[in-house]
Parts: sequence; C-alpha cells; structure tokens
Amino acid sequence: MTLLDTDYDKIRTGHKDRQEPAYFQVHAVEAYYGESYIVQGVSFNVHEGEILALLGRNGAGKTSTLRAIARVDNPALRHGEIWLDHQPLHKMKAHQASACGVALVPEDRRIIPGLTVEENLQLAQIAPPVGWSIQRIYELFPRLGERRKQEGVTLSGGEQQMLAIGRALARDVKLLLLDEPYEGLAPVIVQEIERTLKEIKSLGMTTVIVEQNAIAALKLADRAVILDMGQVVFDGAAQEVLDNTKLREEYLAI
Repeated sequence: MTLLDTDYDKIRTGHKDRQEPAYFQVHAVEAYYGESYIVQGVSFNVHEGEILALLGRNGAGKTSTLRAIARVDNPALRHGEIWLDHQPLHKMKAHQASACGVALVPEDRRIIPGLTVEENLQLAQIAPPVGWSIQRIYELFPRLGERRKQEGVTLSGGEQQMLAIGRALARDVKLLLLDEPYEGLAPVIVQEIERTLKEIKSLGMTTVIVEQNAIAALKLADRAVILDMGQVVFDGAAQEVLDNTKLREEYLAI
C-alpha cells in the first residue's frame, strides 16, 4: 500500500488539528539498544488533554518509543528532542522526567514484592510532586480499596494493572504513558480498565497508549500514530484509522 501525498504531509507536519502549540512534542527521536537502531527519526505532537494511540505490529518500536520518552536507560536516546510543557525531557534522566510529570505504566507493571497495595501507593508519594490522594485512587478502583492490606504481587493480573495505574496517578502526572494496559486480561477486566481510561480521559489527562488491541485503543483515542520498522507511517485522527481498512490491514493486520 502507498500512502497518499496528503498522508505524508500529515506526517511531516505532525497533523496539527489545532492552532495552539503542542503540549507534548517528540521531534526526530532516534534510539538504540546497543548498536541496534530501533527508533528511527520518530516525530509527533500531542495537545494537552488528548489521548494518542501509538500503534504498529510487534517489533515496530512502540514500547521503545515510550521508554525513550520516559528517559529510561534503554534504549539510549542518541538524537532528537522531547518536550513536555516547555520542559526538555531529552536532557533529563528518568527520575528527573518523573519529577516533571512523566508517568510510565510498563507492560510488566513492576509491582513491588513484599509491599501491600496501600504501601505500593504510599511509596509512590514519598517524594514530590504528589498527585491523587490514596482515597481518590480507591474511589476510582474500589477493588484496590478492598484489598489495600493484601500484598500487591498476589493480586490478579487485572488488579495489578489497576494498582500500576493507581500508582502512576499517585504522582502529579502531566503525561501518562500506558504500555499494553489490556495485555493478558480477561474480557470483563479489559472492560473495567477501559472504563477507567475513559474516566481518566474525561479528566483531561494527556495520555499516550501502546496497545496490541488496536481497535479498543482507537475507540478511546483522539489521534493515532502508526509505526513501522521504527518509523512513523501515519499520523492523524483515530477515526481515520478505524475507517481505513487498507491502512489497518497493511500496518496493523486487522
């Protein structure tokens, strides 16, 4: 499939649907695992309050892009700029980016062994900036409130995902990065996580979501960026991807 010239124009310009400057900007980012060139000149913009679905086949570079944004050690960022609310994330380490409001919820959730649900949440609030109160997190996830004294790693997969998201919200989040939030969850739990993400969306939290369940992510998102072999091949409205069968078949296999 060959994208139309208008599609390439959208990619080059970041397909700005609004006139105001983007709240979050990724420009020409290149990142490597050792000498493996994984993220190859990725650029996109996200306006404040938008949800962006970052999509692509396995190995397209989605998780690596999220990790580069969060400024974790691997992959190594060797070129490009990342700006959040006028702050240069590309000049920061992971802990500095976190202090600036970047929250990554990784696919493996990283629940801390030996700590209860409540202790996991309290630990997230040891250093400023503090976000939601623990009580507010329990209101969003009543199941966590019911299991507050239970060791976090003994929760079900869906409950651990709730805890991972809750732990992110316990910080003062400006940019929420979600890596495969529906991975390995039963359909009924996926619906519950989806309800939570819709509530987060209603609060205007700027979010980037990587998800193999592309249809679910697109229905939630305002916009979509599709990666292929570490490069952006589409940047536009989420509805455009839902409406474009050829695009989905070519780059998402759906």
